[in-house]
Amino acid sequence: TSMISPLRRVLVRRPSRDGDWAGGGWRTPDVGLLARQHEAFCELLARLGVEVEVAAALDGQVDSVYMHDPLVMTGRGGIVLRMAKPARRAEPCHAAEELERLAIPVLGKLAAPACADGGDRFWLDDTTMAVGLGYRTNRAGAEAISSLVEPEGLTVEAYDMPHDRGPDSVLHLQSFVSGISEDLLVVYEPLTPVRLLEDLRARGFDLIAIDHDDYLALGCNVLSVRPGVVVMCDSARGVRRALERRGIEVHVYEGSELSLKGDGGPTCLTAPLLRSA
Repeated sequence: TSMISPLRRVLVRRPSRDGDWAGGGWRTPDVGLLARQHEAFCELLARLGVEVEVAAALDGQVDSVYMHDPLVMTGRGGIVLRMAKPARRAEPCHAAEELERLAIPVLGKLAAPACADGGDRFWLDDTTMAVGLGYRTNRAGAEAISSLVEPEGLTVEAYDMPHDRGPDSVLHLQSFVSGISEDLLVVYEPLTPVRLLEDLRARGFDLIAIDHDDYLALGCNVLSVRPGVVVMCDSARGVRRALERRGIEVHVYEGSELSLKGDGGPTCLTAPLLRSA
């Protein structure tokens, strides 16, 4: 139940080499380079001490490489979500198969009318999960997640998401906020709900506010490997410099095909299975 505690074990999925790229909202990638970039990304995580569990590619499912979205993990196990984007509806059942393969308990599965994506979840502290309500996660989804985590003493705080570019675009709560260390976050303020910004400041977080160009370069999509050590796409150079000025250890990967053409950075690519001190 943390965004920044040491990442011990993570689940990724190899990218599909075919499918309806345009229909999925992608700019058509070089599939050979896409596969090589994903392999290099996994190798980087392993070098940083993370145990990387790799799921097989789902042929034709171009978004399935973004393994973060079909499930949510807590201290007791995984919650299998129900995804609003029609092209991603099959992904949660395959995520459930991976949890079973890895002997990870499944706490529950969302059913209609509930919808939720893992990218709309952000841990504010050990017991409080922020959930963004938008085109990918509805109120029924937030309520279903809340019911499933309540036995652990966890609560869900819901925040209304902006319309931005509409239902066909990818906008998750984690699109505009990333945890860096215990008291440091990267945010893109123009899209962050005012109430969430106020809550973050009230909790004492120091916020690095980034500009529009760095936002488009996935500068708000930063994966904390442990407090003060992060992984990010090599495209957001301004954010990298800002983090390094704060003493943060930054590791980058080449993401021209893997991340920029599908609008999914390192948090999107990874489903954290275990974070622990």
